[in-house]
Amino acid sequence: MILHTHQSLFDIKANQNAFFDAKDKYKLSKIAKSFIAGQLEHVKAMCPIMAPTVNSYKRLVPGYEAPVYICWAQINRSALIRIPRYSEGREQSTRAELRCPDPSCNPYLAFAVMLKTGLDGIKKKKEPPMPVEENVYHFDDDHLKKLNISTLPYSLWDALKELEKDEVVKEALGKMFYERYIQIKKAEWDSYRIQVTDWELKRYLEVT
Repeated sequence: MILHTHQSLFDIKANQNAFFDAKDKYKLSKIAKSFIAGQLEHVKAMCPIMAPTVNSYKRLVPGYEAPVYICWAQINRSALIRIPRYSEGREQSTRAELRCPDPSCNPYLAFAVMLKTGLDGIKKKKEPPMPVEENVYHFDDDHLKKLNISTLPYSLWDALKELEKDEVVKEALGKMFYERYIQIKKAEWDSYRIQVTDWELKRYLEVT
């Protein structure tokens, strides 16, 4: 299952979508692009919140519906953040779709870190990288490196290490909750990594 999340910000006083700009190729405002840039910068550290279980990372592999390459685009469904195509008269629907969360996440925590990182991008007026409209799954490692496209963490453990380095996501969670969350998730990982699974028995039992 997937939990693709469509996001936009609104100017309440003007009753306008703050993500919309009619003059832009993608109909995205500078605010929208900075929001996207903030999420792309911090998405690795958000993973323990948006993909909080060991099994979450068995979905985050190349070729599945959820993308693993950190980039954004419009028509490219392999991008981590996708911009749904604009339809005339539907300015209020301009949005950015973050495509890596899964249904096992706590939605309150997930939306807290998504909003915090997006707003951090706006606050710091960050610029996103160029959009990538090609299917990223067809890129080899050299091409990914050339475009400076990195990947989401491969495991819950890798994701936790990213979270430990990220002050913006820590701030979104709060010191007390962050420390307890890290403790619980590390214990969960330790419990998992000492298990011997059926795959391991079938793979190695006859050759050891």
